[in-house]
This record gives sequence, C-alpha cells and structure tokens, in this order.
Amino acid sequence: MLMSFGMFVFELASLPFQSMEQAMGWRHAASSRVGVRPARQFLGPDDETVTLSGVLAPEITGGEPSITELREMADAGTAAPLIDGNGRVYGHFVITSLNLTRTLFFKDGSARRIEFRIGFARVDEHAGMLSSEP
Repeated sequence: MLMSFGMFVFELASLPFQSMEQAMGWRHAASSRVGVRPARQFLGPDDETVTLSGVLAPEITGGEPSITELREMADAGTAAPLIDGNGRVYGHFVITSLNLTRTLFFKDGSARRIEFRIGFARVDEHAGMLSSEP
C-alpha cells in the first residue's frame, strides 16, 4: 500500500502514484507602520494541499474502475483521512481536482496510458463530513 484515502487504497492494482507534492502555509497579517517594515501578527495555519500524480498502464496497473471510484468520492464531497503506507496520518482531506490525460489508444478507443493528477485539500476533521447528529 502506498497510501489510503478513506477506504480507497493507492497501490499497484488501483492508482500507483509516482510523485506526491505537499504544500503548507501559515497566515501573518501585516499592519503598515511609518518608517519601518510592517508589523506582522500570526493568525494560524493556512491551506494545506497534497497532490498525487502518476501514470497508469491499464494493462498492468489500475484503470478506469479506480478513476471512477475516486470521482464518486469527489462528487460526494466528504472528507476522509489521508494515511501513507508507513501509517503517517496527514489529516482529513477532500478531493479538489482530478486531471486525466489519456493517450496511446487501443482499437476500441480505450487508453493504454492514463496520466493522472489528484488534488486534495485539508479540512478540519469535522468539516465536510456527514453527520447523523441533528
């Protein structure tokens, strides 16, 4: 297992990614001052995003069923934990983008090569999750 997003497992049989990009930020408000640099006040964490990208060869690795499953998860808009293969929990994330490039087609029009890029954004653990509470 490379990583899991909720119940979806990234592995050779599903969507084996080749790169993971993580971006984090922190907010600092600025107040202008005469003759000196602006004063800054720390406001807290800013957005945190994770992007997974890779190439699928549906003859060898996962393909359309895995892409369809992730798209359905994105359509639901619910947050899920993102956990890597070593057990590191990154937090709760939602899928914000799914980019696909299909090339090298078979006679029936299905792609031999699918490049993918999946964008995730971190949310508070309670945000974006369905709740049964009133």
